Amino acid sequence: MREDFLHFVWKNKKFNTQNLKTSSNEEVIILKLGQHNQLAGPDFFNSHLIIDNQTWVGNVEIHIKSSDWFIHGHENDSNYDNVILHVVWIDDVDVFRKDGSKIPCVALKEVVDEVIFSDYQNLMTKKKFINCEADFASVDEFYKTTWLERLFVERLQQKSELLSQLLQASNNDWEKVLFCLLMKNFGLNKNGQVFLEIAKTIDFTVVRKVSTKLTTIESLLFGAANLLEEDFEDDYYNQLKTEFNFLKNKFGVKNELLPKPNFYGLRPHNFPTIRLAQLANLYAKHQSLFQQIIAADSVVDLKNLFQTHASEYWSTHYVFGKEGGKRLKRLSANFIELVVINTVLPLKFAYQKSIGNEVAEQLFELAINLKAEKNSIIEKFDKIGSPTTSAFESQAKLQLHNQYCSKNRCLKCTIGNRLLLRNS
Repeated sequence: MREDFLHFVWKNKKFNTQNLKTSSNEEVIILKLGQHNQLAGPDFFNSHLIIDNQTWVGNVEIHIKSSDWFIHGHENDSNYDNVILHVVWIDDVDVFRKDGSKIPCVALKEVVDEVIFSDYQNLMTKKKFINCEADFASVDEFYKTTWLERLFVERLQQKSELLSQLLQASNNDWEKVLFCLLMKNFGLNKNGQVFLEIAKTIDFTVVRKVSTKLTTIESLLFGAANLLEEDFEDDYYNQLKTEFNFLKNKFGVKNELLPKPNFYGLRPHNFPTIRLAQLANLYAKHQSLFQQIIAADSVVDLKNLFQTHASEYWSTHYVFGKEGGKRLKRLSANFIELVVINTVLPLKFAYQKSIGNEVAEQLFELAINLKAEKNSIIEKFDKIGSPTTSAFESQAKLQLHNQYCSKNRCLKCTIGNRLLLRNS
């Protein structure tokens, strides 16, 4: 039993309201259930009730047990002075306001709708994947689509928290923020955090100054990542090392305390050397990447922006000093789509909010026109009869799984609500 079930029961009046009585046998007539409060304070505001022939207007507080009132310290909190009814599952103790007056209590255990309670127990029984896996596909598409739209925006909002921190740290330099986000996402799961910390330490004015020459921006990124610390008989490597030492002295680049990126367990095309070389080439090609991303209004335009590859040296190398077969190290189509999903969409979302615009339909269209990510969570949604056809759906479903399903927040979810209400 969770408290949110009692919120659901009260909010939807899924209990027998006929001859409803308090634990002290006082008749209760509900004129107005009240407004559900999702923040701190009583659970329902401005409820209108008749209790023992007297009309009351005030708040309703809900707990599993009435003794939870004291566990939560409400008896000493003036915010609960206007509670006119205590709604619980089990009434195990009398509850009093701060002034000593007793609060009427209704116990829902004996009056709750039996069908709702049975459906709730079934819903909350842990399944292999998600609680509603047997019924997920049966929910009306209108409710499902509307909920996925909200989840998509919620995921963008969650991702924009890092953006806000980066903006504050960079004095609202959007190009610097973009650079940090790209570094993080080019680092993928293994090196994302390391790449982000590297990006934070680099003064972006230095990136602006050196990005006109490819070997110089390469030297900056490789040097800041502590990848130019060895001695090799390699002309390209030694050129980068010399240039980085010059940049370090001229601009005060500090890399001593930064960890080196990890190569272990990665496929060669994801080696940090390759990803940094590709990113360096991207910045050598585009001197005002942020403005171009904001201006781009189609998936095709965005993909074209990220059509880049590592420099010629990396055609025959994956690491410094070890030559291999020749292959141009381009950004793959799948990688570019991930960059658009994880960097471009949150960036556009945060920027539009910063200038006072609502979430543009363009963001929905962009996400709908991007392929769905492939991962174990999305594969499991597909298996329960909910095929995922776009990045819009995959991002929304990842948010649904991570923030609702895996936390048993079924009653905060539109799908969970619809499943409980459909038989009543």
